[in-house]
Amino acid sequence: MDFPATVAPFILRGVTLAGIDSVMRPRADRLEAWSRLGEDLDFGKLGAIGREVGLGEVIPLAGEMIQGKIRGRMVVDVNW
Repeated sequence: MDFPATVAPFILRGVTLAGIDSVMRPRADRLEAWSRLGEDLDFGKLGAIGREVGLGEVIPLAGEMIQGKIRGRMVVDVNW
């Protein structure tokens, strides 16, 4: 995938862009990695790194995000 942007805004805000190019790994390695995630990941901790918000909350939260008052991930439920 192409990411036609600069990473400077992320760096300035202390955001880490981390990942791997899993497409280049052999299929067996990818299957093992997904299996390990299912076994090793503590799903009980996922709630601590983000929250679900309704579409109507996005505009007010955007200001808080820009001010650095929100940490973690936001999942937007467009039906809520």
